[in-house]
Amino acid sequence: MKHRIAFAGFRHPHILALWRIVAAHPDCEIAGAWEADEATRAQLRSAGEISLTHERFEELLAPGVCDIVAVGDVYGKRGELLVAALRAGKHVISDKPICTSLSELDEIERLAKANHLSVGCQLDLVEAASIRQLRAIILSGELGRICTVTIGAQHALRLDSRAGWYFEPGVHGGTINDIGIHVFDLMPWLIGAPWEKLLIARTWNAKAERFPHFQDCAQFYALLENGATCYADVSYLAPDHLGFELPQYWRITVHGTQGVAETSYSSDSVVVITDSDRTPRAISGEPAAPGRHLADFLSEIAGSPAQDGGLTTARVLNSSRWALETQKKAAQ
Repeated sequence: MKHRIAFAGFRHPHILALWRIVAAHPDCEIAGAWEADEATRAQLRSAGEISLTHERFEELLAPGVCDIVAVGDVYGKRGELLVAALRAGKHVISDKPICTSLSELDEIERLAKANHLSVGCQLDLVEAASIRQLRAIILSGELGRICTVTIGAQHALRLDSRAGWYFEPGVHGGTINDIGIHVFDLMPWLIGAPWEKLLIARTWNAKAERFPHFQDCAQFYALLENGATCYADVSYLAPDHLGFELPQYWRITVHGTQGVAETSYSSDSVVVITDSDRTPRAISGEPAAPGRHLADFLSEIAGSPAQDGGLTTARVLNSSRWALETQKKAAQ
């Protein structure tokens, strides 16, 4: 029997990627679509890809309509939509972040556990070929014991073209929760050790001067249980027109006791230099894994959690909690 997935909210374009993966998946069917914002509804009708089928979110939750709800509304509304769907007995999957407050996350976790439901998330950074190759090199032991990881994840702000809701007070929920959640999901998977404690975090306003409440710059530094530290810059300071194509976009540098490895999201290889190397080596070959977040989510629902570092409900909730706790710490 196919998984029937209904979509709730399209105000962030990331959800369109999930729509396309679901539409092409042989074991899934799209059971409905709802959008509350009239301007977004008009845009969707004009584009022609999304067929809106329901007038109210509650209609998606009625018995027999779907067994999974996919959420792509503005960040500040996602938590309440996920909670309502879980209360209705639906599995849920969301663009990141899944919510913007620790109280919402507590309720999501409680309901998922009580009702034996799965929580998925579009944490797709780990699906890139270069990032997967980096992991393979680290886990092979070639770099020795991992000591430091430096992550540059500067994003383009695109203030004049980005959706206006980003800059509405209380809607965005914080740059660390928005971008930094990828770091909190990435690191345990990448180096094979869980987080131990946050050391320092800071957010502040710089480029988005028209919206002084919007903390578009964000950095944090944290320790993992194997003794490695991670410094991450997840600010919105990348150049507007080429920000997502630059080699600095998700650039990850890993130093171990026997060498260093570096790659970025758009790179086709990982540069490795060990103590015995006379010249840098470019290593590639690990395939990308597009749509892995959905595949892992469906596997968990079927009772077969993904192996080899797959994305699980526990991992989604843990990454979300670290992001929200760090966002809270930065605001103090």
